[in-house]
Amino acid sequence: MKLDHVSALITGAASGIGRRFALELAAAGATVIAGDIDEDGLDVLATEARGLRGALHTAALDVSREDAVKRCVASVRATLGRAPSLLVNNAAILRDGLLVHRDPSARTVRQLPASQWKAVLDTNLSGPYYAAREVAAAMLEDSVRPALIVNISSITSAGNPGQSNYAAAKAGLDALTRTWALELAPHGIRVAAIAPGLTDTPMAAGVAPDALAELLRGIPLGRMARPDEIWAGLKFVIECDYFTGRTLAIDGGASFL
Repeated sequence: MKLDHVSALITGAASGIGRRFALELAAAGATVIAGDIDEDGLDVLATEARGLRGALHTAALDVSREDAVKRCVASVRATLGRAPSLLVNNAAILRDGLLVHRDPSARTVRQLPASQWKAVLDTNLSGPYYAAREVAAAMLEDSVRPALIVNISSITSAGNPGQSNYAAAKAGLDALTRTWALELAPHGIRVAAIAPGLTDTPMAAGVAPDALAELLRGIPLGRMARPDEIWAGLKFVIECDYFTGRTLAIDGGASFL
């Protein structure tokens, strides 16, 4: 796929790597629909995108809600006149916590609340499922070719203490990537995933300093990734028409989890 021929729906586009994806694609001449639950962030993104070679539109979107995803994809088709040629499933949240934790002071055992488990699975796994299903159906109905779905996974899919929900969701997303690639290849739709390591985004900013230092010690290159380095991976996946069914790790060598 040529970047300037792309029409893309990007979820979680108001900040972090999703924001970088949206701006880079628009700068390359693509038409971008930036979706996010953070409408103020989308307004800032739209202002920054003015004057770029391509076009950037925004859409309020809560991917955890099936009805909201359906409405958004219908709106995207109306805006573009057809289905997008690229979906980037990027929206994700964190609700970290140990499965069980003994509190010595209270002599009690705390458990990971089901609400935290469900919130992460709803956004990080069900959200990509809703979006991929709706967009893939639209791609087929509108005969959009070439077409591509990219899921943003994580090296945490291998497991990480305190992230049962996040790791499970990302591992599931890797499995869905392979499954959908096999199912959709006969229709000319590629499906791939990118698994970033620790990346300098607002999400990483919420990591406790001591935990962050420990994570950095485990990265051979000794630093976090920059959002533009994750964009380089997405650019490769978009432009390489032979890449499908695989998860591309961009982690500074830190796939040790």
